[in-house]
Amino acid sequence: MMRHRRSATTAAALALGALLVGVFGVAAPASAHVSVNPKEATQGGYGRLAFRVPTESDTAATTKVEVVLPENAPVASVSTMPVPGWTVTTEKRKLEPPLEVHGSPVTEAVSKITWTASGDAGIKGGQFQEFPVSMGPLPKVDTMVFKALQTYSDGNVVRWIEEPPAAGGQEPEHPAPVLKLLPAAAASASPAAGAAKGDSADDDEDEGNSVALGLGVAGLVAGLGGLALGGLAFARTRRPAGTPAA
Repeated sequence: MMRHRRSATTAAALALGALLVGVFGVAAPASAHVSVNPKEATQGGYGRLAFRVPTESDTAATTKVEVVLPENAPVASVSTMPVPGWTVTTEKRKLEPPLEVHGSPVTEAVSKITWTASGDAGIKGGQFQEFPVSMGPLPKVDTMVFKALQTYSDGNVVRWIEEPPAAGGQEPEHPAPVLKLLPAAAASASPAAGAAKGDSADDDEDEGNSVALGLGVAGLVAGLGGLALGGLAFARTRRPAGTPAA
């Protein structure tokens, strides 16, 4: 009876899951927006970033990707990595005032990067492509917001340009990729915190092992005691009739 009830419950759960997929499945691809990876880097350092671009359309491929660098956070050095089947171009703008990098002024910086697919290299439906970029020194700001435009082979353009919401706010429909920048001190402290957490976990594991070992020893002692009592009882039952008890 219990097995029958469990089977009925499982079947009901699967049916509900299928219903939810059917209702919300159409909206699911909207979450596959253009993003930057990793999502965190260190202020003042150099970072290797990758703009990840998925294709949500089932009938058209992504043929062009444009990424605009934030005007309020210029970067002196920006270089791109070749992507097979894609050509890349950059646009620059004048900086007023110039950036001071390693004691030298930098008067212009990359403002926009454009990748264009050639032939059939476009990103097909259900696929994604990463576009690596190296840049630095990264500015001393909390975040860099990269507004991106994604062009499809049918002419549609999706504008991933909406700013991140305030704390507790709802994510916009077409959010721009955001890179969080940590101060150098905070970034260097993170691994130490991770190590401390790992040490704590090791201590907990050692403590758990000690408790388990103690319980195992106690169980062994109890088992041996039970075995001895059982043997004594058996010996008593085997005594010849008339033999006085000890």
